[in-house]
Amino acid sequence: MQIQPFTISHLRSGGIITNYHCSSSCRHCLYCSSPRWPKEYITPETTWKNLTTIRNLGCRSIHIGGGEPLLNPDCVAATLIAAAEAGVTVEYVETNSSWFHTLDVACATLERVAEAGLETLLVSISPFHNEHIPFLKVKGVCEACRRTGISVFPWISTFIDEIETFDDTTVHSLDEYRHCFGDDYIENLPRRYWIAPGGRALDTFGKFAVARSVSAIAAENRTGCVELAHTGHFHLDLFGNYVPGLCSGLAICRDDLGKPLDAGKYPIITNLFEGGIGAFVSWAIEYYGYSIHRGSYPSKCHLCNDIRRFLVVEKGLRLHELQPVGYYLYR
Repeated sequence: MQIQPFTISHLRSGGIITNYHCSSSCRHCLYCSSPRWPKEYITPETTWKNLTTIRNLGCRSIHIGGGEPLLNPDCVAATLIAAAEAGVTVEYVETNSSWFHTLDVACATLERVAEAGLETLLVSISPFHNEHIPFLKVKGVCEACRRTGISVFPWISTFIDEIETFDDTTVHSLDEYRHCFGDDYIENLPRRYWIAPGGRALDTFGKFAVARSVSAIAAENRTGCVELAHTGHFHLDLFGNYVPGLCSGLAICRDDLGKPLDAGKYPIITNLFEGGIGAFVSWAIEYYGYSIHRGSYPSKCHLCNDIRRFLVVEKGLRLHELQPVGYYLYR
């Protein structure tokens, strides 16, 4: 059976990443956002090109995320205005609340972005965020939303009672949660909180999985990584990168969406999509001398990230499909 060329021909639901710079380095972060990233924000030109592509490929609503978008409220406001002009609805803007200092300042910030079209703010609520952000700030942002007429989308409210167990004026480590709520607390978090298998989550939760040999992992994934084609929660970033299947650190140039990918330009994604992780391992060994330095891995995603990090960090490659480079440098 002939495999059809990999093509992203239709987008269902997703978002725009305005920045990877963040006030936090959360241990579940898919994109390895952190303060180490440069303070770079999406430009009006890239915003417009991203929105036009999103609309042309059939998607009419998005969210805005980061990093922490509200570290630059003017950028968020500009993105909201551009979305309205492009005929694309913004369902919500994500925030970790780290920017909260006083209620008056927070209200002024939210009024500014509300004038640009903000209606709903997704407020991150989790033990991961509480490692970096006192819960008092989160409550302050929620109150500022109430005062300015902005709806709050709490993600997720089921953690509130546990977070409220601790002093809300300071931060608390995951170990504190584990000591308070049981040794299996961290291990069980993915059952309660949607966490994509990428970024820092691989390091945080890999220790709880049963490691298997490379050959065993490859044998289970001979049909290819079809998730690369999923568009139910896509992202386009400030560099014009489309993230296939939420596989952070992999990228398709925005202008290559809507048409079959050139296998010569995208050998990694092509190998993964058509032959799975085993095909990628073989390609990396043949062309770049990759050596399997661990006997076993918790999952194909751990193995894939290991190979890609080798290519970027150790071999110094700067390929179209291994972007943004900061994902590999700022883990």
